Amino acid sequence: MSGRTGGPTGSPFAPHTPDETAAMLDALDVDSEADLFDIPDEVAFDGEFGIPQRDERTVRGDLAETFARNDDLTEFLGRGHYSHYVPAVVDDLSSRSEFLTSYTQYQPEIAQGFLQALFEYQSMLVELTGLPVANCSMYDAATGLAEAALLAERIRSTAGTTVLVPDALRDGKRGTLDNYVDGSELTVETYPYADNTADLDALADLVDEDTVFVYAETPTVTGAIEPALREVGDLAHDADALFCVGSDPVALSLLQEPAAVGADVVVGEADALGLPTSYGMGLGLFACEEEYLRQVPGRLVGKSEDADDRRAFTLTLQTREQHIRKERATSNICTNQAWVALRAAMHAASLGPEGLVALAEDCVRNAESLAADLDAVDGVEAPLDSRHHFREFTVGVDDAPGVAAGLREQGFAVHVLDDATLQVCVTDLNADATDDLVAAFAEVTPR
Repeated sequence: MSGRTGGPTGSPFAPHTPDETAAMLDALDVDSEADLFDIPDEVAFDGEFGIPQRDERTVRGDLAETFARNDDLTEFLGRGHYSHYVPAVVDDLSSRSEFLTSYTQYQPEIAQGFLQALFEYQSMLVELTGLPVANCSMYDAATGLAEAALLAERIRSTAGTTVLVPDALRDGKRGTLDNYVDGSELTVETYPYADNTADLDALADLVDEDTVFVYAETPTVTGAIEPALREVGDLAHDADALFCVGSDPVALSLLQEPAAVGADVVVGEADALGLPTSYGMGLGLFACEEEYLRQVPGRLVGKSEDADDRRAFTLTLQTREQHIRKERATSNICTNQAWVALRAAMHAASLGPEGLVALAEDCVRNAESLAADLDAVDGVEAPLDSRHHFREFTVGVDDAPGVAAGLREQGFAVHVLDDATLQVCVTDLNADATDDLVAAFAEVTPR
């Protein structure tokens, strides 16, 4: 058996003959493959995992003991990741084998159902954003934002290289953006918030001929509804920069369409639908103007006709072209969140337009009601801005870390933003615990 097909002289995963391996090592001026890696001794594998062999029952007992140490807290956490009740039909249908075991739908003749569902997902995003093109889908909001910035670099009519984002941008999202633009000509700079939304005067001073991309969020990371999206968009367009809006599908069902205020691209987390809180896993939405169609990262599902003139669905555009023409690739994003997008589409379809709007209205009413109840507690101010809020808001106390610690002892988790500021998020899944949260605030807040 030759080295190119496996066997004693090669591997099916790295099919190099000994002569080929020797030639490569010689070209790199090293003696062995191990010399290509610099692994500290303290973390290098020594041949032993150090895991004693145990029977199944013992392992289950050990795991149960470990899981029992988890804190049993009612979470009032948000800042980009939200849990809403996911109907049982979503779990049931998405767990069917034709969906659950599917990879990328390269072969339309065996993936029509999945492709149609993804087409519906795209169509829902088109309706919610007002933009004509949506993909299916991105890893999360952070990669959606980063891909939008790179798109701006490719299609810009300006010679600018500056990407402007809020200084309150969540750390993980900012870190992803920085990683994506590393190696490009782009530089990321920030503009300040005033009253937890864009400071228009400060932004106007920053936007100039060197600006290529301006990003604004609604709701913002603290749940405030941005009242000046159109003005932010005007500032971007006056500088020939791309205007990108960040949001989520539940909020978009109630807020004005981003396209109506001049958004060129809309990104965000779509995992507010179809997923419980996943502690890191997301589902990124990405929608844009039609003129950017061939610059869209990821994949697009399109509707066509087969040889018998029947409606059919297929992957009509894949801008990750490394597998055929890597020099023409516009994005390196590959295995996307197709199954998660399927769940989001199922959740939205099960709610219907009226149900989705009703859920969004609850996100406004519940936040307003909880903020008013907390504001009535001595030593608590809520919210800390004059904006309308969606799901979450900031709370002022004298000792935020101390209050948060006290709330944890009472069984509640909230965000600590700084020494005097907390953040609280309420959805349909924790709304029934708001009275207990208010009572806990009253007990642990210094007066």
